Amino acid sequence: MVSIGIKQRIPSIYFIGLIALVGCSGSESAKPSSSDAVSPPENPSKLVVALLPDENAATIIQDNAKLAEYLEKTLDKEIELVVTTDYSSMIEAASNGRLDLAYFGPLSYVLAKTKSDLEPFAARLEDGSTSYTSVIIGNVEAGIDQVGDIEGQTVALGDPASTSSRLFPELTLANAGLKSGEHYEAVFLGAHDAVALAVQNGNAQAGGLSRPIFESLVEAGTIDPEKVTVIAESEPIPQYPWTLRADLDPQLKDEIRTAFLALEDDAILGPFEADGFAAMTDGDYDGIRKAADILGLDLGEFVQ
Repeated sequence: MVSIGIKQRIPSIYFIGLIALVGCSGSESAKPSSSDAVSPPENPSKLVVALLPDENAATIIQDNAKLAEYLEKTLDKEIELVVTTDYSSMIEAASNGRLDLAYFGPLSYVLAKTKSDLEPFAARLEDGSTSYTSVIIGNVEAGIDQVGDIEGQTVALGDPASTSSRLFPELTLANAGLKSGEHYEAVFLGAHDAVALAVQNGNAQAGGLSRPIFESLVEAGTIDPEKVTVIAESEPIPQYPWTLRADLDPQLKDEIRTAFLALEDDAILGPFEADGFAAMTDGDYDGIRKAADILGLDLGEFVQ
């Protein structure tokens, strides 16, 4: 996990294990009090803000320094940005009450919700929409230019708890009659960019990842569109939600919601490839639960 307190102004990047986050890195107010039968609302002086580990952790922290500065100024709180080692670690940290705010993927939010009292309050807004898609990409040299070509091949996926780099790619392939373990071999590489690079390098013949991330990799020159082609696109997916601990002070929660919904600074929104953030509720993610049910995925598989 990468953890940076904004007060440090990012003099360096340092890595620590999940146990540090669960045991001591989180908000001091998250520690339970055995003397109180009913805990009062939490209003910590420091907010621990977790960002989704779907790309390089150090880069994520650096790219979101301005978000931390904005929240520190707007909320008058110390802000600590953290990136856990993977989705499961993030879900576990949330379940232990060590994250005050967290930017989840749709599926990882649904999984975290089964263990934690979280409230989704905003989601990424792009071109006026609070949905996005995932894509299946193929290696051009290997001749993978349609879904049927994937049978018998290796398919790279991201994290097992990723919405657009696992759940919806598998759903897209299942709708085409291809099941993981039966018609193709799935390998999990953790991050979206790792998936795209594996397909480009020929280590996997196909892969699934977020369309916005894929397009950003092409735009940055990381992925060569002459070597990798999009062969399928998923149905719309509700955007990544920002969540907060339900036991935070109501006034603080209102201030947090207002801070995100009012965001217009391109320097802050840029890393999210967003125009802004729009209000969202738990019910907006029922489609994720339905997709997992269709694939026969046991939500408990990810949250042991």
